[in-house]
Amino acid sequence: MDNIEPPVNQAPILSAYWAIQPDELLAQLHTTALGLSSDQADLIRQSAGQNQLQTKGRASVVGLFLNQFRNPISLILLVAAALSYFLNDTTDAIIIFIIILVSGLLSFWQEKGASDAMQQLQSMVTVKATVYRDGKASSLPVEQVVPGDIVGLCAGDLVPGDCYLLTSNELFTNEASLTGETYPVDKQPGIQPADTPMAKRQNVLFLGSHVVSGSGRAVVIRTGPQTELGHIAERIGNATPETDFERGIRQFGYMLMEVTLVLVILIFAINVGLHKPVLNAFLFSLAIAVGLTPQLLPAIISINLAKGASRMAQQQVIVKRLSAIENIGSMNLLCSDKTGTLTEGHVRVDRIMDVHKQPSVRARLLAQINAQLQQGFRNPVDEAILAFNPTDVSLYPRVDEIPYDFIRKRLTILTEIDGQTVMSTKGALQTILDVCRYVDTGTDELALLTAYREQIEQTYQELSSQGFRTLGLATKQTNGKRDIDKSDEADMTFLGFITLFDPPKTGIAETLASLNELGIHLKLITGDNALVAQSVAQHMGIDCPEVLTGSAIRQLSIEALRQKAMHTHVFAEVEPNQKESIILALRKSGFVVGYMGDGINDASALHAADVGISVDSAVDVAKESADIVLLQQNLNVLIDGIREGRRTFANTMKYIFMATSANFGNMFSMAGASLFLPFLPLLPTQILLTNLLTDLPEMTIGSDNVAPETIKRPTQWDLRFIRRFMLTFGPLSSFFDFVSFGLLIGVFKTNESLFQTGWFVESVLSASIIVLVVRTRRAFYRARPGRWLILATGFVALFVLLLPLTPLAAVFGFSPLPLALYGAVVGIVGAYVIAAERLKRWFYRTYAPKANSHRRLQLRQLVNYSAIR
Repeated sequence: MDNIEPPVNQAPILSAYWAIQPDELLAQLHTTALGLSSDQADLIRQSAGQNQLQTKGRASVVGLFLNQFRNPISLILLVAAALSYFLNDTTDAIIIFIIILVSGLLSFWQEKGASDAMQQLQSMVTVKATVYRDGKASSLPVEQVVPGDIVGLCAGDLVPGDCYLLTSNELFTNEASLTGETYPVDKQPGIQPADTPMAKRQNVLFLGSHVVSGSGRAVVIRTGPQTELGHIAERIGNATPETDFERGIRQFGYMLMEVTLVLVILIFAINVGLHKPVLNAFLFSLAIAVGLTPQLLPAIISINLAKGASRMAQQQVIVKRLSAIENIGSMNLLCSDKTGTLTEGHVRVDRIMDVHKQPSVRARLLAQINAQLQQGFRNPVDEAILAFNPTDVSLYPRVDEIPYDFIRKRLTILTEIDGQTVMSTKGALQTILDVCRYVDTGTDELALLTAYREQIEQTYQELSSQGFRTLGLATKQTNGKRDIDKSDEADMTFLGFITLFDPPKTGIAETLASLNELGIHLKLITGDNALVAQSVAQHMGIDCPEVLTGSAIRQLSIEALRQKAMHTHVFAEVEPNQKESIILALRKSGFVVGYMGDGINDASALHAADVGISVDSAVDVAKESADIVLLQQNLNVLIDGIREGRRTFANTMKYIFMATSANFGNMFSMAGASLFLPFLPLLPTQILLTNLLTDLPEMTIGSDNVAPETIKRPTQWDLRFIRRFMLTFGPLSSFFDFVSFGLLIGVFKTNESLFQTGWFVESVLSASIIVLVVRTRRAFYRARPGRWLILATGFVALFVLLLPLTPLAAVFGFSPLPLALYGAVVGIVGAYVIAAERLKRWFYRTYAPKANSHRRLQLRQLVNYSAIR
C-alpha cells in the first residue's frame, strides 16, 4: 500500500488506514502509544490547521469593511457616483461617495463590535478532549487536536477527529450524524479490509459521532475538513436550518424589494417621460430605492442579537447560535429532566439495604467498589454512593468491567475480594432482577428469587412512591474467570437496594410560577419510574393526574402521541429516542418547544427542539447539541435569559416598524410629488443624506428600553401584522407629507431650493421623532426611551434644523429657511406625532387581540395544566 511519507512536522496522507497494522500506522504518523510531544503537535498544527470544519474562520477587518458595500444598492450608487464624475458633476459624485462611505463606516463599526463580543462569548463554552501529550493525559480544547494525537474516550465524549481504535472496553458510539443510523455502533480494535464501507469500519471512530457507552483509546488520523464529516459538510454546505424569524426577515425583505423595484421603474420612466434630465431621474430613482430598502436591516439584526447575547451572558446564559435568541423569546413550552434543573442536582444516598430493608455492610462495600472502579462516565449516582459512609476500597483491584449502556441499564465490575473474583452489578431494579436467580437473605443459604420477587417489587413500589430513586444491586463469583462479557450477567444473586434522593430546589414552585407568568409551561420528561416522577412533580407543586410512560408511548401512533402529549405534563420511564418523539409531537401541535438536558441520552432531543438548552457542566455531546448553554444549572438563570431574548426580539422589531412607517411613507410621497412638480422634490444627494440621518437613531435601537408587558408573553414573527402596520402608518406619513407640500407651494410660494430645504427638514424631523412613537405600544410620553436613542434623536433634530444656516448647506443645494417656515415645519411634525399616537392606540386595540388569539388557543390546548400552588 503506497502512502506518501511526509516530513515529521506534517500530517501524513493515509488511505485505507483501517487496513493497516497498529504499529505500522503509529510509525507512519510519527507517534507512539504514549502520544506526541507538545512541540511535535505544534509543528503538525502548522500544516494540518485548526481542528475545525469551518476553516475560513472570522472575516478580516478589511473583509468586514468591504462587506458593507456588497449589497446591490450600494454598488449601483457607486457606479452612479463614478458616472456623475465622468459627466463633470464632481460635487454630486463626491457627496454620494462620502454618504455611502459614512453609512458603511457606521455599519462596520457596529458589526465589528458585535463580532468581537460574540467571539468572546463563544470562547466561554469549550468542548475538550482527553489527549496524551508528553506522556501524560491532558484535557485540551478539541480545536487543538492534531493527527497523531492519542486520545482517551469514555461515555459522553465527542470523537475529536477521524480516529483508529487501539484499545476498547465495550465501546459503543452513535454515528447518526454520518450514517443516519440511531442505534449504537459496536467498536472494536482490529484490521478491516481496505474496501470496507464506512458504516462497517468497526475499528474507526468518526468526527461528529459520540461515545454512548464504554471506553477506549485511539490515534487521531484526520482532523477538520479532511475528516469524513468535513467532506460531507463541504458537499452540502454548512448552512443551519432557517428559524421562523430568519424566514420572516427574508420574506419581509422580498416584499419591500418587490415594492421598491416596481416603484423605482415607474418613477424613472415617468420622470424621463416628463423630459427631466435622465441622469438626475436615474439618481433620484436610485435614491428612492435607498430610502425604501432597509439596507441596515441585516446589520441592525446582527448588532441587536449580538448585544442581546452579551447581556444574556451577564445573566449566565451563553448563546451559541444567534438566531436562537428569537426562538427562546418565542418559546411557550419547556421540557426538562428533573435532575439538577428542578431538583437540587446533588443526589444523595438515603439507604443501602438488603431484601429485608435492613442496612447491609456487604451491599454497601460492593456498591462502592462498583462506583469507584468503573472507568466510564462518572455520574452523580456514583459520587453519591462513594460519599455515603465512605469505605476504603483501594485494596480491591479492578479486574474487568462491562460498562453501562442504555439498553442493559446496568454496570458490572469484576474485582478481587479475599482471593475470589467477584462481580458486582448495579442498575435499574428491573434489569437487575432480570439477571438474578438467587437472593441473599442474610443467612448462609441463598434463596430462590421467585420466593422473594413479589416482596422486592412491593418494596420498590413503596420507595418509589416516597420519591426515592431505587437501584438494584447483585453479585456473583466467577470462580477465577478474569475476563467477563455480557453473557456472564446471569444467575446472579440479588443483594439489595440503593435508594437515592434529590430534593426539589428551594423555591421551585415560585420559579415555575414565574415561567407560567411568562406564558411558558413545563413538561417533565424523565427516565425515572412513574411513581418517582409523580412524587417529585407533586413536591414541586405540579398536579399530574396522568403520567405517560415509555412503555405506553411505544403503543401509540404518531398522531395519538401528538394528542396525548398536549395534555400530559409528566413523562416517565422514557428512553432517549422517545424524548425526541415527544419533542417533535409537541412541535407539530404548534408549540415552540425548548428542551433542557445535560446527559448523553439528551443529544437527540436537544437537536429536535426549537431551542436546545444545556449547562456548562453537561457532557460534551449535550453542550455541542445545544443552542444555549447555562453557566449555572438553575431555571432562574434561564428565566433571565428568556426575558433578555424577548427584549432583543422586541428591539429588532422596532426597526421593522420604523422602516415601514415614516421612512416608507416619506419615500412614497417623494415619488408621488415628483410626478406633478416641475422639479425633483429632493435632489438625489439630499435623499441619501436624509436616509443617513434617519438611520442614526435606528442604529441605537438595540440598547432601547422595553416595556415590561412586552416581555411577559412569547414573541412571534407575524408578517401579516407587519404588513398591516405598514399599510396603516405609511399612508399617515404620506398624508402629512402632502400637507407639507401644500404649505410649501401654496402658502410660502417656495422656489426649488427652498422647497427642497423645507421638505428635507420636515421629512428628517418627522422620521426621527416618530421613532419615539412607534417604538412602544404605550403612549410615547409614558415609555422612557433608552439614553442613546434620545441622544441620537436629539442630535439629528438639532443638526437638521441648523444645517440650512451653515456653509455646508450650499454643498447640498439647501437655502436658509425663514422663521415662519421653521414654525410651520415644527407644527406639522407635532400634528403628525399626535395623529400617529392616536392611530397607534386604535391600531393595537383593533389588531393586537387577534395577534394574541393564537396564544390563547395554545393555552386552551393545555386544558389540564396545573396551577402552581
